[in-house]
Amino acid sequence: MQTLGSISYKVLEKNLSKAITQVFTNSAELGIINQQDFFGRNIANEASIQGYYVVKPNDYAYNPRISTSASVGPINRNKLGYWGIMSPLYYIFRVDGEKINYDYLDYFFKGKSWYPVMYSNGNSGARSDRFSINDETFASLPILSPVNKHEQKEIGIFLFTLDNQIKKNDNKLLKIRTIKQSLLQKMFA
Repeated sequence: MQTLGSISYKVLEKNLSKAITQVFTNSAELGIINQQDFFGRNIANEASIQGYYVVKPNDYAYNPRISTSASVGPINRNKLGYWGIMSPLYYIFRVDGEKINYDYLDYFFKGKSWYPVMYSNGNSGARSDRFSINDETFASLPILSPVNKHEQKEIGIFLFTLDNQIKKNDNKLLKIRTIKQSLLQKMFA
């Protein structure tokens, strides 16, 4: 069985020159997103961005912030297509794409099979909105996956296709509800 540490390594590169100014955040619902887009402004203090970690495309970030949709914090991949930086509160890791399929891993982290390991090895500590787990234990997180990388890819494609179908149906349902509401308003006007 693979572990997170056997397929990835923690990113330690910091933005020492302050050359990168795009600050990312990791939302449980939206994934990795530019802070400017998420909050409408940069939350990061300009003076402290040299201590932020460099995040390249396809890097993953673990956000220890607990939410209703991510009770141990979300893990998402940078799919923005450009470099950015993230607060040192995040655990940034770079995956070896030869060892595991990125799309498969995305869906693995959307699931909850890894939560029990987190619950048994971490805690919410002094801050009830943050989950705490040490780096060594986090790196030992088991990554359940088929050995065959082609099979991993096929699973990723299948789940992506299902997500797209769900979005299409959600959009269709929204349009039908809008039409119904319009008809009801006209009917009783």
